[in-house]
Amino acid sequence: MTETALAFAKINLSLDIVSKRADGYHHMRMVMQTVSLSDEITIECTPGEGVSVDAGLPYLPGDERNIAVKAALAFYKHTGIKGYRTHIRMKKKIPVCAGLGGGSADGACVLRMLDSMLGTKLGYETLELIGASVGSDVPFCVTGGTRHAEGRGDILTELPSIPQSSIVICKPPFTCSTPELFGRVKPDKIRARPDTDGMITALERGDLSGIARRMYNVFEDILPRGTREVNEIKYAMLDKGALGAVMTGSGPAVIGLFDSEACAHSSFEHLKSNYRECYLAEMVERLV
Repeated sequence: MTETALAFAKINLSLDIVSKRADGYHHMRMVMQTVSLSDEITIECTPGEGVSVDAGLPYLPGDERNIAVKAALAFYKHTGIKGYRTHIRMKKKIPVCAGLGGGSADGACVLRMLDSMLGTKLGYETLELIGASVGSDVPFCVTGGTRHAEGRGDILTELPSIPQSSIVICKPPFTCSTPELFGRVKPDKIRARPDTDGMITALERGDLSGIARRMYNVFEDILPRGTREVNEIKYAMLDKGALGAVMTGSGPAVIGLFDSEACAHSSFEHLKSNYRECYLAEMVERLV
């Protein structure tokens, strides 16, 4: 049997690092949103054993280092199902190492697809639990929508949907090391934090401007040298009418929130002339 589905990217409207945990991870507070930028995932299950992946890009791993493979193996371990050789093919559109959760989205999509293909009907809470063993952002990507994420990102609370708006996503031509950024951050020294509670209130009121005013990411204050384009992209989006702009995740991709499709398209065309990885996107509602 073969099935194809879309793995949707995530963005961080806000990202705060509250404290360092005893297990070495950090306690986070984030408002996260699913967007229409997506990878295409095809899964073929045939008689046999083992999981393999064709990641579509030569620099992506094709073994258990790939989150899609880890997710499939975790699914089979949880369910005890055997007798299927599982081959995963990807058509990647979500930029890699951008803060957009592409790998996590792929892993979450694999969990949803296998649950459907094999008729296990585990439910989203169980799929999120399996996802948590694969990666911190996978539980969010399983369900998607608009959510408040705490803990490692695996304690999730559903929030009201963002009012109708457009998103421009732009990734500058470099990457940011997530371990390096977490190594640089000192939670007790952070002076400026996002108003997460205020953003949640704005979501409850359907106040798009209030949401945009509170978009903030504490990682932006500790970016290493050579990353000034993050701010340049933000300013370019704001100049073209964005209500707010912020780096997503550990970056370096920047997202701009627009209440006007025309302004969003103008910003996209302007940035596309300078940056190869630039996208127009829309909000996506809860997936399951």
